[in-house]
Amino acid sequence: MLPYAQTYDDLKRGFAWPALGRYNIGHDICDRWAADDPGRLALILDDEDRSISFDELRSLTNRMANLLQEVGIAPGDRIGVLLPQRLETAIAHIAALKIGAISMPLAILFGAEALAHRLSDSGAKAIVTDADGVARLGPIRARLPDLQTVLCVDGGDGALDLRDALPDQADRFDSADTDAADPAILIYTSGTTGNPKGALLPHRVLPGHLPGVEMSHDLFPQPGDVIWTPADWAWIGGLLDVLMPALHHGVPVVARRFHKFTTGAAFDLMRRRGVRNAFLPPTALKMMRADDPSPYPMRSVASGGESLGAGLLDWGRRVFGVTINEFYGQTECNMVVSSAARLGAHRPGIMGWPVPGHEVAVLGAKDTPVTDVEGRIAIRAPDPVMFLGYWNNPAATAQKFAGDWLLTGDRGVQDAEGALRFVGRDDDIISSGGYRIGPGEIEDALMNHEAVAMAGVVGKPDPMRGEIVKAYIVLAAGYEGSAALATDLSNFVKTTLSAHEYPREVAFLDALPLTTTGKIVRRTLRERARRETG
Repeated sequence: MLPYAQTYDDLKRGFAWPALGRYNIGHDICDRWAADDPGRLALILDDEDRSISFDELRSLTNRMANLLQEVGIAPGDRIGVLLPQRLETAIAHIAALKIGAISMPLAILFGAEALAHRLSDSGAKAIVTDADGVARLGPIRARLPDLQTVLCVDGGDGALDLRDALPDQADRFDSADTDAADPAILIYTSGTTGNPKGALLPHRVLPGHLPGVEMSHDLFPQPGDVIWTPADWAWIGGLLDVLMPALHHGVPVVARRFHKFTTGAAFDLMRRRGVRNAFLPPTALKMMRADDPSPYPMRSVASGGESLGAGLLDWGRRVFGVTINEFYGQTECNMVVSSAARLGAHRPGIMGWPVPGHEVAVLGAKDTPVTDVEGRIAIRAPDPVMFLGYWNNPAATAQKFAGDWLLTGDRGVQDAEGALRFVGRDDDIISSGGYRIGPGEIEDALMNHEAVAMAGVVGKPDPMRGEIVKAYIVLAAGYEGSAALATDLSNFVKTTLSAHEYPREVAFLDALPLTTTGKIVRRTLRERARRETG
């Protein structure tokens, strides 16, 4: 990224992808800094109240790499990492990449079947976890014939205890001479539609992410930057939007596992650790807004996964002192669109502009780019951040493309200047009385009502209109669901947006179905709406 850039156009004019050739993520985010500035701070471990330098990180990852080779892990083997935010999570990923293996992040929220599917489908040969993970693997271990080794950070029946094994390993290791196009990370999709599929990402995916990370954090890094996210490092938002880009730039990363996320704990952590940059998913922002904390000035705040409404952005400016930059992408091709308030690239209702180096367009009926018309959001191949394909699923990989364009499955509108407005997923669009309605804008409007903590909007089958707009609401503290409140919410949307978009039905729930990444699972809400139809 260009440190002297003043505008978005400056970034576009001055950008060119570096020639990568031979490249290894593990070496880049660890050994490079350990050689040049060994005492530089890499990780701040809040749970343990200690910090890790790049020199210490190199020693620990080298020991782990030697141990993995000792138990039979070879280049190309898949290694599951089932851990929360902690030191060993970073060590496991970096060590796997150093030996040329493929690291596979796994969320600690996954149940037995979710773990079984991913470990079986990938043919994972080893997994790094904790005692809780070992216990959860027990009932499914017989279904995983490829899983030869379980490495545990704190002991566990039938597992290799890292506390005993790592100190015996040598702290020197030469990283594999990998090509930038070699497989590096296998991340399974969040499963909002269909069964999760493994998106195989190459080593070049980290350099591919950097421009988007730098843009979304207003020219990241700057002196004094310290970054944190509540997002699990088991999904792309935590791993490749925060941990690895920050280590690449030598920016300290705060690690903290929250057993239950609360606004008070989050702001306390940021104040204690001097956090200046944060990736806060929309769900976290909505929870914070509901609690309305006292202001805490930040240098940059970025968010992605769901569009933010004007009300949430206004709240962010008041509390953080900056405009929250939205970014867009998906596991298969992430961080390709971003806003950047510092560069003047921010507009209410717009999720962002194509990040320099990525060609993003909205495709019309003939799969050609169109402007000012709703269509399918797509990214042109080749692209360094683009996945290599779905693991052992060439048919699904082929379906992901239309010619040279990777289809995101999302719909949007792009203007002549490149600005993109998100409309919704293909399967989220509501067709009501001849209108095509995106749920995101309605959810944003509902979130501006003082009684609403969370909102999910879907289409409910209707014999007259085809579908009607139905809203599922989680109420803010101090409010109770009633017919009168439901009517008030419908009228609120009608006057805020338009008469054809308001919810004709409103239901109150204790909680909304969410993916492990905090996105609303509208498919589950649609199924509920269909059952209600009878």
